[in-house]
Amino acid sequence: MSNFAQKHTKITTFHLLAKTNPKLKTELRHRSKWKKAVLVVPLLASEFTDPEHQSVFANILKQLRGASYLSRIILGVDQAEEEDIQELDRLVNRCRLKNCFIQHNDGPGFTAIYDQLSEAGFALDVPGKGRNMFLSFGIAMALGAESVGLIDADIRTFRREQLDRLFYPVQVLNYQFSKAFYARLQERKMYGRVKRLLLDPLLIALKRKFTDTNEDKILRLVDFLLNFHYQLSGEVVFESSLLKRMHFAMNWGVEIFTLIEVYRKATNVAQVDISYDPFDHKHQPVSEADREKGLYKMATDIVTTLLSALVIEEGLEISDHFIRDLTVTYLNVGDSLVKMYADNAGFSGLAYDTNHEEAMVHGVFRNAILHAGDLLISPYQLVDRFSTFVGSDKAFEPYLASGLLQTIAQTAQKAQIKLFETPQTVSWERVARRLPKIFYDIIDVVEQEKKRYLK
Repeated sequence: MSNFAQKHTKITTFHLLAKTNPKLKTELRHRSKWKKAVLVVPLLASEFTDPEHQSVFANILKQLRGASYLSRIILGVDQAEEEDIQELDRLVNRCRLKNCFIQHNDGPGFTAIYDQLSEAGFALDVPGKGRNMFLSFGIAMALGAESVGLIDADIRTFRREQLDRLFYPVQVLNYQFSKAFYARLQERKMYGRVKRLLLDPLLIALKRKFTDTNEDKILRLVDFLLNFHYQLSGEVVFESSLLKRMHFAMNWGVEIFTLIEVYRKATNVAQVDISYDPFDHKHQPVSEADREKGLYKMATDIVTTLLSALVIEEGLEISDHFIRDLTVTYLNVGDSLVKMYADNAGFSGLAYDTNHEEAMVHGVFRNAILHAGDLLISPYQLVDRFSTFVGSDKAFEPYLASGLLQTIAQTAQKAQIKLFETPQTVSWERVARRLPKIFYDIIDVVEQEKKRYLK
């Protein structure tokens, strides 16, 4: 049984103290009569065309059939040909799901919407999950949604009751945001490696450093992030007025970036224990030899996203010494947590490979922190070295008299702003100001697409 503890005044924790509660669905259905709820499911074509993944996605669709409080389910599809969309259409019909809308991102209708947004200067020309769900959120708001949920398409253990619990705080209790947490277990092994072995020890290391220096502003954000049981879960629900003001990262740092945005913009936040039983997603490969793939890429994006936010919003100053010192503290904390996880696994009779987990801490995740630091710091070091070189050589004196060093410094200052900006979408609030008719244009495309699919 879960505990009852509430540890943060800004985050209400909904503990799962009973396996079932039939009143949830009744209350959700009652509220949906005047408060429209929409669910967004971003997915790749391979998640319903690949036989290995199709049964997982089909189960999600079948379970969603019982979520009668949802006015619309938006399936945002990337990397799909026309025949793939037709196959998805048939799958949805076989699952007898009546309130679905297929958002074909590569089709002519939504390609035109993306082009319109890019031409307006919103830089949405790079495909990916961030762009996909951003447009889905826009469609949901155009349809009049007041609560908008998001789940991944690769949940192997999905049950409708999990979604009921996730929506309840926002749809019924008027919270602005809710985020799922759960135990990542499969075959009696712990997963959630990036959260357990990278993010948590990194946040604890940051808390130690800033506690010593009494930097309260940074500590408040770090403490907020630490109080989420599973910061990297992809299952969330937004109240629409908050969603309109949100920005979303367009890399693997999307979940941690979203929490940072929530910290800045929301006052009434919930985290929800959504599953009484173990919860399982598709697992990413470690990819230790390739920085651009798997958990290595994910870890690097998460660290750069977190540190960039601390630099831009909280005034953190980072240097090579800071990154090295932070990494040492991270390793000490990581080793301690591995021992705790080993003890916890033994207590519950789970399999646990201590050597493998320690190797991940001291290998791929340590390297990801150092690599992220290099990405953020190296341009500064280059500027300093170049300025020193130019200033010490008489051959450059004519250029120095013309203000060369000042130009270098000004250019570096402009580059600094871009360097620490996480690749992100704009807010729909800003889009609507720039393009007042955008929601009408989206509705036109939605109506055209509805005539083609799910008749």
